Amino acid sequence: MTGGGNLGRVAVMFGGNSAEREVSLKSGSAVLAALRRAGVDAYPFDPAERPLSALKEEEFDRVFIALHGRGGEDGSLQGALDLMGIPYTGSGVLASALAMDKWRSKLLWQAVGIPVPDCMVLTAESDWNAVAERLGLPLFVKPANEGSSIGITKVKSAFELRAAYEAAVKYDTLVIAERFLAGGEYTVGVLGRDSHMQALPVIRIVPATEFYDYEAKYFRDDTRYLIPSGLSAAQEQEARQLALDAFAALGGRGWGRVDVLLDGAGKAYCLEANMSPGMTDHSLVPMAAKAAGLSFEQLVVKVLEMASHG
Repeated sequence: MTGGGNLGRVAVMFGGNSAEREVSLKSGSAVLAALRRAGVDAYPFDPAERPLSALKEEEFDRVFIALHGRGGEDGSLQGALDLMGIPYTGSGVLASALAMDKWRSKLLWQAVGIPVPDCMVLTAESDWNAVAERLGLPLFVKPANEGSSIGITKVKSAFELRAAYEAAVKYDTLVIAERFLAGGEYTVGVLGRDSHMQALPVIRIVPATEFYDYEAKYFRDDTRYLIPSGLSAAQEQEARQLALDAFAALGGRGWGRVDVLLDGAGKAYCLEANMSPGMTDHSLVPMAAKAAGLSFEQLVVKVLEMASHG
């Protein structure tokens, strides 16, 4: 691993204006502290408070993106950094934009043969009974371009669908309904580039709440994270390979996380990908990296070493 002092002047970008600002502030603070402990010349940078042009003016050599949600992991920031010629962590414009859009990422995965839960786009004119009949109950309704489970509702009757749609459409004009799979929720961290891409150990997520919602992700202490995941060796390998395939299909690079669901028969389905995963004390990629023998400091330096642009 390269020494932290060889990585230049680094801006840790966190905060921003998305609905996930609060989580991003926690992630970025943790990353900044870890990089400094590793000897990296790192500084905080909140794009909600400073213009991006300051990156050039202050001669930053790299950017560690710890922004979540729109404006941070949807390709727009990545495009700006590409134009400025400043290397940054994680995926580029296209992969970031695709991963942020849960509808279009599913369409791409389906096209290359990666299994996804059945889903459909909702509008204010949708036939709610027909939606429930096609996808079954319960089902999930969510904004297509939000993260951290913001705007998501678990729907148990067709009568609840309209209210769920109205809750989701506050965050995004594109709203999807998705089949519920009852075999458990898992997540797989991905780390590396090209032929060196590796899948970290699978984590099983067992929330105490109705589902793995915003509170369960970031604030509750009764959400259980199981490593080892409890899957058989074959299932563990299937989930890890599915995550690698899904990440590669989007064009992902550097690091990310792919969420996987199992159905009642134990078959794995790809739910969504996250190109700027959380780095808080509740976060999953650091947890998986630790199980693989990487400390938090080693993880953030490794991610930073892979910074690139274009």
